[in-house]
Amino acid sequence: MATNPTFQLFSSSNDKSSQGLGFFDSPEPPRPPPPPPVEVLSTESSSSVDFTVDKVTISDVTLLKGRVNTKEVFGLPNSDLVPGVYEGGLKLWEGSIDLVKALEKESQTGNLSFSRKRVLELGCGHALPGIYACLKGADAVHFQDFNAEVLRCLTIPNLNANLSEKSSVGDTEVRFFAGEWSEVHKLLPLVNDGDEKGCYDIILMAETIYSISAQKSLYELIKKCLANPDGAVYMAAKKYYFGVGGGTRQFLSMIEKDGVFASTLVSEVTDGSSNVREVWKLSYK
Repeated sequence: MATNPTFQLFSSSNDKSSQGLGFFDSPEPPRPPPPPPVEVLSTESSSSVDFTVDKVTISDVTLLKGRVNTKEVFGLPNSDLVPGVYEGGLKLWEGSIDLVKALEKESQTGNLSFSRKRVLELGCGHALPGIYACLKGADAVHFQDFNAEVLRCLTIPNLNANLSEKSSVGDTEVRFFAGEWSEVHKLLPLVNDGDEKGCYDIILMAETIYSISAQKSLYELIKKCLANPDGAVYMAAKKYYFGVGGGTRQFLSMIEKDGVFASTLVSEVTDGSSNVREVWKLSYK
C-alpha cells in the first residue's frame, strides 16, 4: 500500500487548518482496479478496532459520531486518502452535517417525510444522514461505501450506537454494501429492473462528487436506483473542490445537459472559508 499515491482530502468537520480549500492543487492520480462489490452483514461489525463515540448536535438533533483510527484500520496516517483504495470514509466530513441539518429543516417545513420510505445513502462513512432517516421512520435504509472495512469498523458500530440510544426506533430494514459506484448496483436490491417504482424513494449523499473521474458512474448509479417519478436525491457538497475540477457546479452542469433531473438549492453554508458548501435536491422533470 505504501506505493500508492496519497494526499489530503478536503477539510473535515473537526479540521479547520485547511480553511475548507479542498484538495491541494495536484492532478488526480490514476486509480487501481476496484475491489468486487460485496454485501456486509450487520453481524460482521469489527470488534478488533478501538471504537469510541462523541455527541454531535445538529440543529435540534443529537447524534453520535464514531471515531476509529485510520492507521489501525488501513495502515494509513489519519490525513491520507489513497484513490481507489481508501476514499476517506473514516472521517466525518462537513457535508454530512450540512445534509442532516438540511433534512431536518425540510422535515420540519413539511417538504420531506421519511415515513415508509426506502432510502439509499451513497458514500456513507459515519452514515449520519442514513441514521437520521432511520430515526424518522424509514421502512428501509441501505448504506453504501467504497470500503467494506469502513462499513465493518465504523458504519455498523455507529448505527448500532445511535439506534441503541433511541427507544422509538421502529423496524427499519438496514443493509450494507461495499463497492465502486460502477459495480455496486449488481448487489443493491432496489434497482431498475424494469420496474422503476420498485427503486429507492430517497437517495442521500454527502461529499461524493470531489472526484471528477467518478462523477459519471455515480450519476449512472443514481439513475439506476431512484424511483420514478417521485424519487428525490439530497446531495451535500462543496461548490468547488480546488485542484481536481469536482464540485456542485460541474456535477449539476452534467445533470442539466442530460435533461433527466431538475435541481433545487436547499441550503448554502458560508462559514468564513473561501469555499461555499451547498445542499441540493434532485428530482425528475
